[in-house]
Amino acid sequence: MPSIVVIGSVNLDIVASVTRLPVAGETVTGAKLRRYPGGKGANQALAARRLGADVRLVARVGDDAAADEALALLREGGVDLDECRRIEGAETGLAFIAVAPSGENQIIVAPGANRMLTPDDVQAVAADALICQLEVPLPVIVEAAEAFSGFFGVNLAPAAEIDVRVLQRADLVVVNETESDWYGASLRACAGLVATTRGAGIATLEQDGQVIAEAEPPGIQAVDTTGAGDTFTAALALALVEGRAPREALRFACVAGSLAAMARGAQPSLPNRASVLKRM
Repeated sequence: MPSIVVIGSVNLDIVASVTRLPVAGETVTGAKLRRYPGGKGANQALAARRLGADVRLVARVGDDAAADEALALLREGGVDLDECRRIEGAETGLAFIAVAPSGENQIIVAPGANRMLTPDDVQAVAADALICQLEVPLPVIVEAAEAFSGFFGVNLAPAAEIDVRVLQRADLVVVNETESDWYGASLRACAGLVATTRGAGIATLEQDGQVIAEAEPPGIQAVDTTGAGDTFTAALALALVEGRAPREALRFACVAGSLAAMARGAQPSLPNRASVLKRM
């Protein structure tokens, strides 16, 4: 069982299911409201755990009731939360998500305690692999990249300015097509693999600017795409650490990500390893 450390965010997702997503300045009423554990770090940690890794999450939450809700499925799923600490007087991160019947979503995040993770918190990380995202302060990611000696993967989401040292260190960078366009030529600084997802379209894996693998997600009826990209990231990193060939690893990640879009909520929808292998 590979060991994976995830450094990232923990949020409580407030999800409104709507008949359609609003345009700027528009009010859409009649929504159904639900609450789910979320946050890109937490989602990737639980996804990796359900897919067969031994997982530890390094994160920060508030000392409020929302923290208990946000951590519930991680505890139940067996993710090591010893380094997921409460910050006195802080609020747990919240994400406000509107989801259309097609599964398409819009997300607004109030980071709260996620912004209180510091570089000192990640200096002694040890595992087979480390996965980061950009919902915690950038200096934390830079420190993790420089201090960690194993397989280092970073999901460049949400899109933000990134220190070139992170790209140069990364064994794996994951972006969706919107993020890929946003980063543009700067992704060429990545010395490792660059994976690009395109929703229901063909995902690619590149090295030195050349496509080395492609995979198409299986056809599904999407219900809620929240967490699908996080599942893809965790699955791809795990498969590569396990020694799978690039194309097989990419296919494993595409299937896992697609299964995560077939149920509501980021974490309740995360698939286990058996379901992914069966679908493959």
